[in-house]
Amino acid sequence: MKKKTKVTVIGSVAFDSVETARGSRANVLGGSAVFAALSASFFAPVNLISVVGTDFPEKYFQMFKKRGVDTSGLTRKKGKTFRWKGKYDSDLTHRKTLSVDLNVFNGFRPEIPANVSSEDYLLLANIDPELQDWIFKRIKPAGLVACDTMDLWINTKRRALLKLLKKVDLLLLNDEEARQLSGEFNLLKAAQSIASRGVRTVVIKKGEHGALLFSKGLSFIVPPFLIHDVKDPTGAGDTFAGGMIGYLSGKRTITDRDLRSALVYGSILASYAVEKFSVDGLVDISRRDIDGRYKCLGRITRF
Repeated sequence: MKKKTKVTVIGSVAFDSVETARGSRANVLGGSAVFAALSASFFAPVNLISVVGTDFPEKYFQMFKKRGVDTSGLTRKKGKTFRWKGKYDSDLTHRKTLSVDLNVFNGFRPEIPANVSSEDYLLLANIDPELQDWIFKRIKPAGLVACDTMDLWINTKRRALLKLLKKVDLLLLNDEEARQLSGEFNLLKAAQSIASRGVRTVVIKKGEHGALLFSKGLSFIVPPFLIHDVKDPTGAGDTFAGGMIGYLSGKRTITDRDLRSALVYGSILASYAVEKFSVDGLVDISRRDIDGRYKCLGRITRF
């Protein structure tokens, strides 16, 4: 049996204040690395690398430990933890950032702990591409490298992002970001343009409409897993990315079929994340629950 490959996730840990049509929560656990690490932990041991302030409760360190997430790379610094506040439109497809306080995350340069190996699968969660590249050079990864990004970095750090794409195996971004990065409205052309920059596999997330996988052309489309009530979309994309790389870490060689299954698992994990606020949708489920939805999605989409 293949020894389990670790997944190293590097990104933000934050306290979020979120308002949606389904309610609001203040100062709840969030951040790209948190959602991604918890999602990946259903499939593999995870290293979480980020920074928090002295206001970060011990109970969250215990939660990570319980889920098999190693926090030796989660540095505690004097000051306050990164905070984000946002409000979603009534249809939950668009959100407005009301405030951002980077606090100890400002100027973040992670200390890479000794238990991080170049053989780990590496997920560079949604952070500054210059920082992502800085991390890449220090870990010198030999395993699969996935990268998530957003419109902010496409607008402000485009050159650094395009440089990074030459080193990345898997890029995840949403449909608006794909169009923005490529300059192409048609998603097929957008993916082809992005792939020409060097990245091997492109995943375009379409929120409530599922996701597209491009690996030498369009190779798979996954629908969303339909649920009765979406309460908070925050972190859904990060959860999706963590689910994908977590699943792939268990494969000796990654086939097209593995990529398809990873896309489905990413979609399933995201469906759990949006059912509750913060990470509550991820902490009370099991791998058995996830596999149940995986089989269900297979049944209702097979033809």
